[in-house]
Amino acid sequence: MYTPLAYLNLFAYEALHNSVGPREPVKLARADQPVNHDIVLIIDESISGNYLDINAPFGVHSNLKETHPGVDIFNYGYAASIANCSADTNVTLRYGGTRADYVRINTTLPSIWQYAKKAGLRTVYIDAQRTGGNLQNLMNDTEKKDIDEFVQFDQTSVRDRDMAAAAKLIELLNDDTPELVVINKVGAHFPVHDKYPDAFMTYRPTLPRGQFVEVADTGKRDGFNGQPDDWMLYRNAYKNTLLWNVGEFFSRVFAQADLSHALLIYTSDHGQDLHERGNPGLNTHCGGDPVEEEGLVPLVVIQGSALKTLDWSAQLGGNKDRSSHYNIFPTLLQLMGYDLPRVEVVYGKPLSVPTADDFTFNYRFNARLGAKPAWKHIDLKTIVTPGPAAASVAVGQ
Repeated sequence: MYTPLAYLNLFAYEALHNSVGPREPVKLARADQPVNHDIVLIIDESISGNYLDINAPFGVHSNLKETHPGVDIFNYGYAASIANCSADTNVTLRYGGTRADYVRINTTLPSIWQYAKKAGLRTVYIDAQRTGGNLQNLMNDTEKKDIDEFVQFDQTSVRDRDMAAAAKLIELLNDDTPELVVINKVGAHFPVHDKYPDAFMTYRPTLPRGQFVEVADTGKRDGFNGQPDDWMLYRNAYKNTLLWNVGEFFSRVFAQADLSHALLIYTSDHGQDLHERGNPGLNTHCGGDPVEEEGLVPLVVIQGSALKTLDWSAQLGGNKDRSSHYNIFPTLLQLMGYDLPRVEVVYGKPLSVPTADDFTFNYRFNARLGAKPAWKHIDLKTIVTPGPAAASVAVGQ
C-alpha cells in the first residue's frame, strides 16, 4: 500500500523510467557454452520472512523445510528486500540496480530479459496479479518485447491464481526447453480475507469471509479498523493465506515438476508490518516510518540434485541471514554464464561469494526534489516472530 507521498514519488520515478532513450545493449562477456537448464525467479507478494517455518520456530508450513527427492534446497534465511514497496523492488530485480546506483542502472542498462536472450534462453513472464494484458511494477511495452511468453490468468479467480502459476511453472519445467522464468505471485497482499480455501483455515479466529473474493490487492481498508483484535484476526488470515499460496504452491511444484534441470530462486517483494508489537495503524508496508519486518523477506535456492551450477554450499554459512535482494541479479547473470568479475563491477556480489551486504532496505526509493534515499537497517535481534498461538515472541529472547 502506497502512502499519498509515495504515490507522487512513484509517478515521478515512473516518468523518469519511461522517458529515457534506448537502453544500452548487453555488453558483458559470457562463456560460449549454452545454458542447458531453466532459471526461475519466483517473486512472491508480501511474504514476510519471519512468518515461514524455514526461519521461525512457529512459522507457517512452507514445504521448503522438508527434504524432497532429487532436489537440494539452500535456505539463505532472512534477507533484506530492496524496498518496502512492490514496484520499487520489482523493477530493481528486473534491471539490477544497486544501492549506490539504482536510478541510472534501472533506467539505462539492459533488463534481465535482454541478458537471458543473449545467453540463448527463452524468456517467460508469469504475472498472477494482473489481467487483461495490464502491465505493472514499471514494466512497459519496450521491456515486454523481450519477453517471449507473457502469461496472465484472466479466467482464474484470485484465490486460485498462484495454483495456476504453479501449473504453468510445472509445464515449463517439464518442456525440455531452457528458459528464464520470472513469476509475480498473488501471495498475501491486503486483503487476505479470501485468498485461501476453507480447507486451509487452520488458524482461527480469522477475518470475515466473502467481501474480497476477487480483489488481488488494494490500498483500501474499508471495514478494517486496525485495532489489536483486528490485527489478531488479520495475522490468522495471513497465516492461512501462506499455507495456501506458499505451502500448497510448493507442494504442487515438488510433486509434479521435473526439477532435475532447474534452478529456482524464491523470495518476496517485501515483508509486512503485522503489528505484533501493538503499534497502531492500518498499513502493512510501504510507509515512511517502517518497522524492520517490512524489509524482511525469505531467500531460498532450489536446485535439481544432479545439476551443476554454482557452489551454493560454499558461502551459505556466511551469507545466511546476511544477504539481500541486491545479490539476486548478479547471481542470475552468473548462472547465465556472464563473466563474474565484470558482473561484480556493475551489479555487485552474487550469492556464490561472501555478500558482505549492508542488510538495509530503502523506504525513500523515489527520492526527488533534493531528497536522498532513506535506508532502514534490519537488526535480527529485534525481529518479532509468531508464537505458538496468538502470542508473539522476539528472536533471541
